[in-house]
Amino acid sequence: MSALLRRPATVIAGLMVVLGAAGAATIAPAAANTAPYCGITWGSLAKAGGTFSPHALNDVRTGRHQCFDRVVFDFSGPTDGFRVEYVPEVRTDGEGQRLSVAGGAVLRVILHANVFDQLGHLHYDRRVGDHVADVAGYNTLRDVVYGGCFEGQTTFGVGVRARLPFRVFSLAGPGAGGRIVLDVAHRW
Repeated sequence: MSALLRRPATVIAGLMVVLGAAGAATIAPAAANTAPYCGITWGSLAKAGGTFSPHALNDVRTGRHQCFDRVVFDFSGPTDGFRVEYVPEVRTDGEGQRLSVAGGAVLRVILHANVFDQLGHLHYDRRVGDHVADVAGYNTLRDVVYGGCFEGQTTFGVGVRARLPFRVFSLAGPGAGGRIVLDVAHRW
């Protein structure tokens, strides 16, 4: 009689070890896929903060990073008031006309500041509906469209590839200026 047949407990224990190792090999990759992309845990729900600022919007610029694309709103002084959320469409301030924003999903960005300073000087000279950033070749951003300024708020439509996690925060500088930054992750 063979040694394997005389020791069934040893054979069963050996099979359990082999099957257990195979099971662990198939479970480990699935566990790795649940880790957040680049450690990003921002989510995609609306974000708001700050208050109205008397400082005017000066410029809008964009940038590409390893894990996200960025839109920066530059102001003449410290600014922290915003509301950003995914919406089916963005409408112009005052008139309520629908903006044409490219992308699979659209973020409405409301900045609690004007494009004019306290003396009435225009700082951000764009027309409503202008596409204000060249985002060709970006992973996530598809469009940035100016929606106008009315009664202390300035609106933009930011088109993105899909509904993806985003964060919004304010920064001081450069110099006496301030910035509101919108980052949109490349993926979940």
